[in-house]
Amino acid sequence: MPVTRDIAATYRAPGAVMRRMLSMGQREDRALAILMAGCVVMFVAQWPRLAREAYLTEQELNPLLGGALLAWAFIAPLIFYAIALISHWIARVFGGRGSGFGARLSLFWALLAASPLVLLHGLVAGFIGPGPGLTAIGILWLVAFAAFWALGLREAEWGRT
Repeated sequence: MPVTRDIAATYRAPGAVMRRMLSMGQREDRALAILMAGCVVMFVAQWPRLAREAYLTEQELNPLLGGALLAWAFIAPLIFYAIALISHWIARVFGGRGSGFGARLSLFWALLAASPLVLLHGLVAGFIGPGPGLTAIGILWLVAFAAFWALGLREAEWGRT
């Protein structure tokens, strides 16, 4: 199934999508590709906000984009791997029987699956700026990300739900 269909299906049945992805076997290259795609989308989502900031503060845009690129392409993947490992350890304490791969895949997929909302957040941040709309979309993204991660991790660690 194409990634865009998987993303849309995750909004309807996140556990089923994770179950199907886990049934394809442990492929670390696939997990890394999902993580990097999510990080690239997060980087792209920053562009409108950074352009607005550069314009309002009369700064150069390129250094701001360079910093965001460094953060999302090089630092964030390492942090996400560490978070996935810690979440796997916590799940093991509570009786999880899954693998580290499942914990990684659930976190990385949650990041990519929630990406449409973070793109909307970036557009609102760039074109409208701070305010209740930006806050609401940010909360909506956070809730979607947390729900996708929690339901995916439940599927990865405890099996059929």
